[in-house]
Amino acid sequence: MVSNSLSLCLHHPHPYNDLSSEIFTKPKNLYYLRTSSIPTTLTTTSTKIIISTKNKVVHSLFHRRCNNTLSPMASSDDQSHFISQFDDFQPDPSLTNDDLKPTTTDQRNFSGWEMASLWIGLVVGVPSYYLAGSLVDLGMAWWQGIAIVVIANLITLVPLILIGQPGTKYGISFPILARSSFGIRGAHIPTLLRALVGCGWYGIETWIGGEAIFLLLPKVIKESSLSLPLSWLGTSPIEFTCFITFWIAQLAIVWKGMDGIRELEKYSAPILIALTSCLLIWSYVKAGGFGHMFNLSSRISSSQFWSLFFPSITANISFWATLALNIPDFTRYAKSQNDQIIGQIGLPIFMGLFTFVGLAVTSSTPVIFGHVISNPITLLGEIGGFLTIILAIIGISLATITTNIAANVVAPANALVNLSPSKFTFRRGALLTALLGIAFQPWRLLKSSESFVYTWLVGYSAILGPIMGILLADYYLIQGMNLRIKDLYTLSPSGAYYYKSGYNLVAMFALVIGILPVIPGFLQNVGILSSIPKPFTIIYNNAWFFSLFLAGGLYCILSYLKGKKKNQKHVNPLLPNAS
Repeated sequence: MVSNSLSLCLHHPHPYNDLSSEIFTKPKNLYYLRTSSIPTTLTTTSTKIIISTKNKVVHSLFHRRCNNTLSPMASSDDQSHFISQFDDFQPDPSLTNDDLKPTTTDQRNFSGWEMASLWIGLVVGVPSYYLAGSLVDLGMAWWQGIAIVVIANLITLVPLILIGQPGTKYGISFPILARSSFGIRGAHIPTLLRALVGCGWYGIETWIGGEAIFLLLPKVIKESSLSLPLSWLGTSPIEFTCFITFWIAQLAIVWKGMDGIRELEKYSAPILIALTSCLLIWSYVKAGGFGHMFNLSSRISSSQFWSLFFPSITANISFWATLALNIPDFTRYAKSQNDQIIGQIGLPIFMGLFTFVGLAVTSSTPVIFGHVISNPITLLGEIGGFLTIILAIIGISLATITTNIAANVVAPANALVNLSPSKFTFRRGALLTALLGIAFQPWRLLKSSESFVYTWLVGYSAILGPIMGILLADYYLIQGMNLRIKDLYTLSPSGAYYYKSGYNLVAMFALVIGILPVIPGFLQNVGILSSIPKPFTIIYNNAWFFSLFLAGGLYCILSYLKGKKKNQKHVNPLLPNAS
């Protein structure tokens, strides 16, 4: 965690910064009043309230200001007090609905194991299986592929925990957190960019699930004219039909909301571990050990390896950079900071283990079948046997659904709800996400290892990196981990996050500058530009790192020059001592 010593002690002018300006009283009803001094009698528009416990209230306010912002999770009494305070506060109806409000005490039911189960469900899937294999496909040794995956996920773990902290502390989702740095209206830009990437991933995962259905079809159908690809579609009619069938099947889980997702991840994790272990044991026995994997040496020179190393690290970071950005959507349901941290530490461990499984099984296929089979769905079809196929369908479908719904539905759905709370609910947002997933034509993105890794993964990291940099810089260095919850739900010009007509122009400028240098490399990668200067190639290969530090650093500098300062003593009056 970032300590208070990292704070820049920048003062952010606000009309209600004084300790004496924020007082809560709670007799039979709750009132939030702002005054210039602490009175003995407070007057509302309809009644006078004599506070007999004035000293106790003031003492509580002083106590909270003196507490470290990373103190242990608040008690249930504090949580109830906070919730009743927020319920009494009247947020702008255009900025909230039941999906956007801070989570209640009862909703915070994700334990450390359930957070870890979430990651098991996310990690165990075809793209993760394929990821290290795609690196070996490009010429790396088996251990180099696994090492890159583990290193990248250890790096990703840092922003995951840092961005997850405000979700647990305040009970807010990613779109609400984005309001604090991009502005009440400006938050639509980063959340919709994240949603766009989520829609693309939703399409990819759904295509994989459709392949599992295709595996079930009789041989006569798979070899018919319907299985021939259409040039205008980019795939065959029968494969597209399987894709749409799986697309429809997923919506049943989405309709149950976050509770349905939590239960799905919790009970799927042990099943996925068991099925993965069975596949690994099968390949070990059939191939007579993993000697063939250990004999896979690098086919590229040292200089070629290092030219691939950094874009490969970037691609692997990008793999989970999407979820690292909107992780507050999940950590807002965590019981405590310890639960969210312990649960997330499993990411590099699970990714390392599962990519080992992918490489071990893939390297065994030449011995077992006489040729390399890198696609697990194709492999399970080759194994044959009715029971094997049924288990394969269950495993692949479960792995795909657990990954797809948690990683690629929640963020876009919440972004759409944030865009128009009166028109969108979580369900409606999820439905639109699914529709946009079709428009991405995922069968084209998965054509080759190169297009998957260096065009899709590296390309969108240039969008997510600057957003991450700005959020981290603002929350930890500018805001000092202290947010005004009520100001996240108001369009009042005096609100701390209203900025300029609801937009933080500093954040917008930093976001654009963070993305611009990466564009030439992307255009070359997709074939629009034939050649670019070498510095732009280096920037593109390190897109996530470069854009994150450029945008985050620029945001800090411009915020300082503009006079946006942080008050280290301020505590949000609507919050318990949660962390």
